[in-house]
Amino acid sequence: MELRELARRALSKTTWADKAALLDQVGMDTPVDVVRAFEAVGFIPGRPPVALVPPAGLGLRSVHTLEGRAILLHALAHIEFNAINLALDVVWRFSDMPEEFYRQWMGVAIEEASHFQMLETHLNTLGYRYGDFPAHDGLWEMAERTQDDVLARLALVPRTLEARGLDASPAVRHKLASGGDPKGAGIIDIILRDEIGHVAIGNYWYRWLCTSRDLEPVQTYAELAAQYRAPVLKGPFNIEARLAAGFEPEEIVALQKENERPKEGARGHIEQRN
Repeated sequence: MELRELARRALSKTTWADKAALLDQVGMDTPVDVVRAFEAVGFIPGRPPVALVPPAGLGLRSVHTLEGRAILLHALAHIEFNAINLALDVVWRFSDMPEEFYRQWMGVAIEEASHFQMLETHLNTLGYRYGDFPAHDGLWEMAERTQDDVLARLALVPRTLEARGLDASPAVRHKLASGGDPKGAGIIDIILRDEIGHVAIGNYWYRWLCTSRDLEPVQTYAELAAQYRAPVLKGPFNIEARLAAGFEPEEIVALQKENERPKEGARGHIEQRN
């Protein structure tokens, strides 16, 4: 099966087994049609049933309880399932990019699938499964907003919302470790390592597009963030991981300055990746 068609079919699958079976078909020799413009489809991503609520509606429990650790692991599993779908959506939705673009993002989808599988397997050992708790849908909502422009998608999903995962990982790891879950903490280590690479892919292709469109990357990012109502990211930032993921020092300085500026309603909730 052609790679982008395979991605579209995998995106539509609602069960983990069906989605994983299609991803298993991907190989180095899978052909890629870079010019085909697919007919638009609905924006409901294929995934198991899960109750979606605003971020403020998520349950909070101490990670020193079994249920509290399960709620945290469930939130992480939801993020990773969304990340699978986001990578698949990039592959099928946007045409006329270099072949390597599609192969790299399909590779991201496969790695995100491995993250989900690790988290769900661990969640199962605690007596829970994906879908047992509510979740929020901030990642997919931004995908809907950026469906018409691959530059906006790259700027505001991998380089904004998914990069927020780099910032959050140390605190999440600490929560799990301090709550008596070394297995969960070890999974976070693996995810952080891989997510640095995923964000780096987003950075590379974002800059590639800026160059092809004769745009200045830092200023263009600020304009896209305002146009598409991206959340203002709240520190602390994982500077080491962001640099490893390909953010330029001036981008990190701009991020820190924006974070330090006083905002109306600064005490309000800022939606984050997790």
